[in-house]
Amino acid sequence: MAKDGYNVAILGATGAVGQTMIKVLEERNFPINELRLLASPRSAGKELEYMGLKYKVEPVSEEAFEGIDIALFSAGGSRSKEWAPKAVEKGAIVIDNSSAFRMDDDVPLVVPEVNPEDVKWHKGIIANPNCSTIQMVVAINPIHKVKIIKRVFVSTYQAVSGAGAKAIEDLKNETKAFFEDKYYYPEALPYHIAFNVIPHIDVFFDNGYTKEEMKMINETRKIMHAPDIKVSPTCVRVPVFTGHSEAITVETEEPITPEEAREILKNAPGVIVEDDPKNNVYPMPIDIAGKDEVFVGRIRKDFAFDNGLSMWVVADNLRKGAATNAVQIAELLVEYELV
Repeated sequence: MAKDGYNVAILGATGAVGQTMIKVLEERNFPINELRLLASPRSAGKELEYMGLKYKVEPVSEEAFEGIDIALFSAGGSRSKEWAPKAVEKGAIVIDNSSAFRMDDDVPLVVPEVNPEDVKWHKGIIANPNCSTIQMVVAINPIHKVKIIKRVFVSTYQAVSGAGAKAIEDLKNETKAFFEDKYYYPEALPYHIAFNVIPHIDVFFDNGYTKEEMKMINETRKIMHAPDIKVSPTCVRVPVFTGHSEAITVETEEPITPEEAREILKNAPGVIVEDDPKNNVYPMPIDIAGKDEVFVGRIRKDFAFDNGLSMWVVADNLRKGAATNAVQIAELLVEYELV
């Protein structure tokens, strides 16, 4: 039987995703008995607000997880590997936003609109997928369930907020410097991002793909339980503050019309279709910032494949791409009485 309230900890509470987690927990009225905000010692002591009350951020420690039911992690892979097992030992279920555990066979990788049942076999840790993967599978899985998808080609247009606070500052400062005829040295990204696009997110592998692109390939297969699906991604950083966009083409085993796809997506959980090109209606990151759904438009037949379908997919990378998805996983734990 579900409890009236749960003890929740957020590790990485002072970061962009951590602060968004606090906001989403409040907005969705998650049943919290006690909230504990955790961060590295250098961020400890800061105050953050939840439900109108000020909470002091505590330094992370083993003792900080005592009595915690659910721990939301957004502090990077190395900290997740260090602290997640310790939190589990203290009795917490960890929902981790890093890539540390995503491809572990013993760790569910969950998007609630796609594979909610996978939370039931967790062993203490549940992984939150990569932001670009989340919005893609929310959009293509409903189609896959009706017309099996063989191949996916995707180009991403990813906001700087996905690279952290310093990347946001890079875009702000570079734009300001440009108009003041000054030079600003980027801190977070390999090149200037203002008035530019960078076809490089995370490190390159020997196969020519980046780590971000390989995440999309491997995570999609795991989440959709589709080990044979072929995914070809190109991940690009663009000068947008919030909201990832993706140009997606899928090839299905059987023919599918844009009208069929539009109807499937209109009835899909977590999807909003904005598709009226005659009136210039299509989703854009500037309009979806602060929203939790995945927005789909420009649904059309693809001319490169007999059974091809193309679409444009946009979502808030800090919310559905990270914080909201993690909170939705926590809600599944409550719904299934797993906590």
